Amino acid sequence: MQIGIVGKPNVGKSTFFCGATLASADIASYPFTTIKANKGVAFVRGRCPHLDFNTKCDPRNAGCDNGTRMIPVELLDVAGLVPDAWKGRGLGNQFLDDLRQAHALVHVIDASGSTDIEGNAVPLGSHDPVEDIKFLEREIALWMRGILEKGWEKAARQAHMEGKPIEPIIHDRLTGLGVTEAQVAAAMRESKLPDNPMNWGPEEMLRLTDTIRRYAKPMIIALNKADLADDATLQRLAQAAGGLSVPTMAEAELALKRAAKAKLVDYIPGGDRFDLVDPSKLSAPQAKALEKIREGVDRLHGTGVQKCLEKAAYELLDLIVVYPVEDETRLTDHDGRVLPDAFLVPKGTTAKGLAYKVHTDLGDNFIRAINVRTHRTVGNDYLLQNNDVITIISRK
Repeated sequence: MQIGIVGKPNVGKSTFFCGATLASADIASYPFTTIKANKGVAFVRGRCPHLDFNTKCDPRNAGCDNGTRMIPVELLDVAGLVPDAWKGRGLGNQFLDDLRQAHALVHVIDASGSTDIEGNAVPLGSHDPVEDIKFLEREIALWMRGILEKGWEKAARQAHMEGKPIEPIIHDRLTGLGVTEAQVAAAMRESKLPDNPMNWGPEEMLRLTDTIRRYAKPMIIALNKADLADDATLQRLAQAAGGLSVPTMAEAELALKRAAKAKLVDYIPGGDRFDLVDPSKLSAPQAKALEKIREGVDRLHGTGVQKCLEKAAYELLDLIVVYPVEDETRLTDHDGRVLPDAFLVPKGTTAKGLAYKVHTDLGDNFIRAINVRTHRTVGNDYLLQNNDVITIISRK
């Protein structure tokens, strides 16, 4: 599962990425610092089942802190997007090509209004960030429309003349973007387009691709540099974002994680506070910087970075966490690790679907599964529930 970190240049995208992953990426206050996409692993939190089974887990793909399981998710930090990127302006072609891989998008905007629409630095509050919220969505929709329009007249005429549905043609053209048949069908119902696709003009096509984008690349807005914006501005931006937004302080998150790694502070990602380990070890500039961060954390109840990622995973993508184990009695894998792996899967995933996620051979040879919590045998069409612990039985 991959989440793309997107936005115009110079709004804190790479800082958000580094704060979430502690990966190394170029960070600077000028446009197009990020040239090639950066990939890293961040984590979302879940309640570890070891608490329910009165045992101690031994995670392989992430950690567990007092019953809070950290579940990995891949992040992609792509080049900044500027107006008319869909025409190839700036690094638009590369940005949009990188975007193909993402299942959901975190759109980072500068809530303080200190970068213009091109990503250039301007005086604090002189640019209205509401302008930034919609332009990126439109750029992606225009890009998708451009893909769809190539040879459209001929394809639409043929489908109409032969009485064939247009949905398979749309899906075939957009499948490289990760668009599914179900998403195309849902977008078609919602868009309410003319029955004859030959009558679809540019605006109808744009309405369709914008709707497909909302299904295929759902987006949450990170109101970054929120500590530099007043409450009224943050409220206005949240309304413009339609409720899918989180105030964030990416620079503070990165600073706190680095300070925690250096054992200068006690800080749990996603927490609404941090404590100094030994104030006497801090230099004057460090103490001043941490005090400034504390003001923002207290006001916004955290840095928002972890909350934004979890909202993207659990609300936008509607993911659940499941734990496959080989031994349903000891909750172990073949190496004896207890509750070794936590998998993020879409709600609606079946037991057999989980088998395929673990390994193709396991899915091909699936016989049945065991719900470890209920000790009941379930079939291939069993719909997984959040925090299920599942043993898969297959032909050897």
